[in-house]
Amino acid sequence: MPTTFTKEWDTPAYKGKTSFSTGLFINGKFVDGSKGTTIDVINPTNGQLITKISEGLEEDVNLAVAAAQKAFDTTWGLNASGPKRGELLWKLAQLMETHKDELAAIEALDNGKTFDWALGVDVDFSINVVKYFAGWSDKISGQTLETDEKKLIYTRHEPIGVVGQIIPWNFPLLMFAWKIAPALATGNTIVLKPSEFTPLTALRMCELIQEAGFPPGSVNIVTGYGPTVGAAISSHLKIEKVAFTGSTLVGRKIMEAAAKSNLKTVTLELGGKSPNIIFNDADLDQAVNWTAHGLFWNHGQTCCAGTRIFVQSGIYDEFLEKLTAKAKSIRVGDPFGADIDQGPQVSQIQYDRIMGYIDSGKADGAKVHLGGERVGSEGYFIAPTIFTETKPDMRIVKEEIFGPVGVVIKFEDDDDIIKQANDTVYGLAAAVFTQNINRAIETAHKLQAGTVWINCFNQFHANVPFGGYKQSGIGRELGEYALLNYTNVKAVHINLGHTL
Repeated sequence: MPTTFTKEWDTPAYKGKTSFSTGLFINGKFVDGSKGTTIDVINPTNGQLITKISEGLEEDVNLAVAAAQKAFDTTWGLNASGPKRGELLWKLAQLMETHKDELAAIEALDNGKTFDWALGVDVDFSINVVKYFAGWSDKISGQTLETDEKKLIYTRHEPIGVVGQIIPWNFPLLMFAWKIAPALATGNTIVLKPSEFTPLTALRMCELIQEAGFPPGSVNIVTGYGPTVGAAISSHLKIEKVAFTGSTLVGRKIMEAAAKSNLKTVTLELGGKSPNIIFNDADLDQAVNWTAHGLFWNHGQTCCAGTRIFVQSGIYDEFLEKLTAKAKSIRVGDPFGADIDQGPQVSQIQYDRIMGYIDSGKADGAKVHLGGERVGSEGYFIAPTIFTETKPDMRIVKEEIFGPVGVVIKFEDDDDIIKQANDTVYGLAAAVFTQNINRAIETAHKLQAGTVWINCFNQFHANVPFGGYKQSGIGRELGEYALLNYTNVKAVHINLGHTL
């Protein structure tokens, strides 16, 4: 039998408790992995063990797929009406609302983000996303197409069937909601792998899914490692679609596995190296505030982070001075502490990766304008870091760091900055700061990115699509566009009078 994780908090940010199973969730039940092995979940604040969770393997993915297929054939899919699917999703959102403080505490515990951010952004937005797609459940419709009076032709948008989903560690609950909500709204059943670093909110959500009344097998959670569980999902012959959020490197592997197995449909939300362009006429204080948010939010562990900050020469010095002061004001510490802005990076692996990039920047001759060092003596804390005097071919300019590290680059004219901003293999997001609306729109249209923010950064809404150009991914999350990822379109031809 799987163990139960129980924890009680008595902190400045949160006082409360949680208790839930650490097993795999297959066919509506928590079970041990097939080999009975476990994975350690580590607290990034101090490097100590939080709990152990069951380790899933390929055999467990097979069991989960079988359970999902059975549910699709009997109790979900075309057997559950749109209103019924919407009712259950809405009930799940209400249960999340009831347990929102607990979910935020769990999220802060294994991810390291502050409790306040987890509550005010991650949990609230997750609830909104589930509610939004609950509303779509009874509105999945096709078209009636006119040809001639002796034929009736219509299209149906039908659920794909069993879908695989693999989510990252930077926004565990939010990515869980982004993935399951449109898939369930359209009638699919799910086999989902959370990150082994941050699996706890997904496991707690399983109990809420049960309580909401979803049929057994409609949602299955298999915790495990990428090379085993992730690979098994990507290559499984009975999974017809896989959705992944994470690095471009792993995205390539998933796409390859999908192609070599059954040519399953793939949607990928991958990495980024987002340009943030600040023109001379920008509202300087607002540009600084939004830039700091775009760079340092979630400890820089954001795929769309504005890490390439291009500042026009007329305001460069003043902007850099103000951004430096803003970065210095960021309070780094315990995620459950009072008035903390930034917690630790998620893991020792990620900490070492970020520090490796910082060392690379130094070795390449860039200037560490601010930060560039660890904070404290335990855990995975890194000071907000700003580099200047960089060159375009430096790794810190070209590659995704996924930490609180950005580069500030001076530019002169409008035409040159478009070329610099688009000089990247990524195309997830970008931002423009100017008080000239014509310049703002013209620049936004020239930027090769799936999202462009004007005079803001890191703004998301459940009804607005999100996804990338180039090597930042395939397909779109959120909004009506997300529904297209989870349906097959069938054309039905009815002969009313044609004869041969």
